[in-house]
Amino acid sequence: MVQNFLKHEFLPFETREKMLEEILCYSPIWENRFSDSNPPPKGQTQRQLLRPVYWLGNWQFACHNYYHPPKGIDHRCVQAEAYGPIVKKFVNQIEMIVKEKFNPQDIPKDWHLNTCLINYYGSKIENGKKIDAARVGEHKDFEPGPVASYSFGERALFQFVQSQRKIGPSQVMLQQWLADNSLQIFAGPKYKDLYFHRVQRVEKNKFLNLPKIDIPDFETRRINLTFRYVPVQHIKKIQDFPTHLRQDVAPYIQELSKKSAFWKKQI
Repeated sequence: MVQNFLKHEFLPFETREKMLEEILCYSPIWENRFSDSNPPPKGQTQRQLLRPVYWLGNWQFACHNYYHPPKGIDHRCVQAEAYGPIVKKFVNQIEMIVKEKFNPQDIPKDWHLNTCLINYYGSKIENGKKIDAARVGEHKDFEPGPVASYSFGERALFQFVQSQRKIGPSQVMLQQWLADNSLQIFAGPKYKDLYFHRVQRVEKNKFLNLPKIDIPDFETRRINLTFRYVPVQHIKKIQDFPTHLRQDVAPYIQELSKKSAFWKKQI
């Protein structure tokens, strides 16, 4: 049994190309970290996320502080678009690997990968200058059970760390390069529960540039799909959210509706 699985060149080239084509149909958006209902903590100010995002299965808006059990479960996950056919088949493959290679004790009852966060890594363009924003600070994914990650584009330096935030720099426990067409899965008491993880940097090799993605003032060089599990009872339609929380995310849904038939129906 394993707690951390990594396989490079996971998909056949043709399948990888078809899945990328399916992902490129989505139009990512920029989100802010806070909202009227979830204002910045004392000493902090409103800020934009470092990268554009898109969610499938359910959308966890940053301004509502994501899904964070055991307390942060109500009105955190908005029902979103279903997986496309190629991604759905891909998820079935991942779930089979998890059941074959991971400890059943690390797989919750009813676990299935029903949530996908698509992160777009690259450089912001401000006043004609490129500002590298291809990183993620140390954090944990609080959704229960195994998490899977699949990458397109430039390779990223991914690290599991033991956090020392209050007393000094975090200690790197394991680092892995996540290249194009690599699949990573992690779970269990060490890699999922104890360690934090982060993306330190994304390389800049021009021969691995992705197709041009229509994100204003942003140049994408890596796309990462992170698959997770949210219990279905915690996923709600936006219409079932309290009025003040719907108002927080109304501008995002309005923007999504311009290019998504699903989100257009939610207005």
